[in-house]
Amino acid sequence: MVSFVVAILCLVTGYFIYGSVAERVFKIDPARRTPCYRLQDGVDFIPMSTKRVFLIQFLNIAGTGPIFGAIQGILFGPAAYLWIVLGCIFGGAVHDFMFGMMSVRRDGKSIPEVVSDELGRHAHIIICVLSLVLMVLVGTVFATTPAGLLASMTASWGTWGTTWFWLALILVYYFFATMFPIDKLIGRIYPIFGIALLLMAAGLLYGIFVNAGEVPEITSAFANHHPSDAIPLFPGLCITIACGAVSGFHGTQSPMMARCLTNEKYGRPVFYGAMITEGIVALIWAVAAIKFADALPYDGATPYEKLLNLMTENGAHSVNPALLVSAVCTSWLGKIGAVLAVLGVVAAPITSGDTAFRSARLILSDFIRLPQNTIARRLILAAPIFAIAAVLVFVDFTIIWRYFAWTNQTLATVTLWTIAVWLTKERRYPWVALVPALFMTVVCSTYICIAPEGLRLPHTLSYCLGGVITLLCLVLYVRWCRRSALSGRGKEPGLTQ
Repeated sequence: MVSFVVAILCLVTGYFIYGSVAERVFKIDPARRTPCYRLQDGVDFIPMSTKRVFLIQFLNIAGTGPIFGAIQGILFGPAAYLWIVLGCIFGGAVHDFMFGMMSVRRDGKSIPEVVSDELGRHAHIIICVLSLVLMVLVGTVFATTPAGLLASMTASWGTWGTTWFWLALILVYYFFATMFPIDKLIGRIYPIFGIALLLMAAGLLYGIFVNAGEVPEITSAFANHHPSDAIPLFPGLCITIACGAVSGFHGTQSPMMARCLTNEKYGRPVFYGAMITEGIVALIWAVAAIKFADALPYDGATPYEKLLNLMTENGAHSVNPALLVSAVCTSWLGKIGAVLAVLGVVAAPITSGDTAFRSARLILSDFIRLPQNTIARRLILAAPIFAIAAVLVFVDFTIIWRYFAWTNQTLATVTLWTIAVWLTKERRYPWVALVPALFMTVVCSTYICIAPEGLRLPHTLSYCLGGVITLLCLVLYVRWCRRSALSGRGKEPGLTQ
């Protein structure tokens, strides 16, 4: 339990200390007018209160990420504590804050546009395609998953309780959430769901201290405790826990709030703060999962084996963290917990899905330079996106989804390199982004070499190739630094004084 308490304190301290460092490196300007005022259009560029922006940003980047990812990540052992704390403070929060503020400075531009400014036109096209694929994939899967769960809870309702009914209803909601002004639907219900998600975490935090079960300490962090040894501790843990540590998906969501932020001085609490909060939620779920499993009567020599058995009950072939969410909430929090469990496994993925589709519309609008100030223009982009999603719901995502985690972290890696390049041009301590960029390059390149769904190479060879690829990226960066004129950039792209 000591390790858990220290980890929580480190995350909170990281916000105040390293968050302040990141803020100083970026050089925020409270006197600069933000896009929500200069470009206000009543749809996407709308001034919103800081509390509301924070809660929407938190739910945008969270959803089920810090729940499901942390539950599966703790199977590797207490090394999850280290990754959540260090990854969140020095990687994920820096990624979210720096990119969020870069978007603010560039009139709320989406991730492909910002990458294009720093890495060039070819990177722009690649990231645009990658981001759109990710958004549609996330939106579609986060429609089918809750639809299936709702159907299982309403099977006695006949036609009204089928998966297809709930799927159609969720997609209709997604369409309206994508089309409506952000303050009309998302701006009103997201803060409520955000508060509920935080209340669930608070209830679990209390349960951790009062319920039976042991919590592993950090002393056993450097051994792989996963009952399945298909993926080694590194880089498996860093891919499994994305939300709560480092996640490229966040870079696709931050521009939405960059268009609603009323002052640059609120950038740290909104972007850096939301990521730290997500890290705390992830840590709570990781510890709650393993402590709850330790007290279970399931077969297993270790809590990790018991936890895995719980998530694969009834002869299931794949791990289902929703089973743990439902069990722990109902057991520890009673009737209120049962309601919160529904929030965790149904409402949370829906709130990630709708913003994924909205982000896809914004990315596409930025790419083709089509303003979104009328319903007709929004419909032009939203209609084909949802048409593709309607087709994809018939596809089996079992195999495709395995690549999502790696693709997500690869997007985060590209974003960190983008930030490092911008900081280098601005002469603003690029190591703040360069170090996590190098680390994530090792993670992603090693994983695709070693993973069963990747190249399946021997572990030693995979580590060597990951190191070589990372070294090559560093050499290219150093060569670019030597060729570039670092005498000053002048006016930043997209800025209006």
